[in-house]
Amino acid sequence: MLALILAGAAVAALGLLFHMQGRGVVGPEQSFMYNSPDWLQYGIWLAAAGATMAGAGLFLRRRGR
Repeated sequence: MLALILAGAAVAALGLLFHMQGRGVVGPEQSFMYNSPDWLQYGIWLAAAGATMAGAGLFLRRRGR
């Protein structure tokens, strides 16, 4: 369960990073992700998937006790 929680947290963090790159907040300006409306949405979807993974891991860990 811990692996699922950690993997979900990592995916969520990357999703937030991608979202911020899509907004033009972080990253090099020559990146294909910089200021890209597509990466705004990809980042949100990745963050949501990561949060879901982490939540499922927490639920399963708590349920197993």
